[in-house]
This record gives sequence, structure tokens and C-alpha cells, in this order.
Amino acid sequence: MGWMYVFWAAFVEIFWVLGLKYSSNFWMWAGTVVALIFSFYFIIKACAVLPSGSVYATFTGSGAAAIAIIDFTLLGEPFTPANGLFLALIIVGVVGVQLTTPAESAGAGEGTP
Repeated sequence: MGWMYVFWAAFVEIFWVLGLKYSSNFWMWAGTVVALIFSFYFIIKACAVLPSGSVYATFTGSGAAAIAIIDFTLLGEPFTPANGLFLALIIVGVVGVQLTTPAESAGAGEGTP
């Protein structure tokens, strides 16, 4: 269930990041803040069962890749082969972190000295 929380956090991140750029009135800003709160709620839930470093790396990497893909496909940002290569590296890194992290870590989030 921890990775589902990370997925939802990254999915909601798309909305608040786009909201930071495109919000122009109170209601749009309010929606951006609500999305940000939900995103961090899901991160907190994921950190309760998974190592926080793996959660954060996966969250930021997948969110950044998703936003970049949206920029290229929907918002008209220029795309180059170098962009594609580095996006692929981010995605490979995210998948690698997920594959090498235990599904549910007992005591994750409790911290040991």
C-alpha cells in the first residue's frame, strides 16, 4: 500500500505544480493549496511503511518526469533527444528505487540512531 500512496502523491503533485504556474485567482490558488496538502498527506502515509529516502526519491522523480512529459506533450515546450534521454534516466532511477526497496519496512519512519 505504501507505493500506492507514493503514486497518489506524485499524481496530485502534477496539479499543484501546474497550479503554481497557472493560478490566477483565489479559487485556483485554493485548489493548488488543497492539492499540495493532499500530496504531502500521501507522502506522510507512505513514509509510515516505506523508507523516507526511497519515498522522497520516487515522489520527486516521478512527479518531475510527469510534469516534463506534460510540458512537452500538452503545453508546447520544445523537446530534444537529450530531454528524452534524461527523462528516461529519471524513470529508470525511479523504477530502480522501487525494485530495490522492501515493499513494507517494519519500523520505517521510527528512525534508529
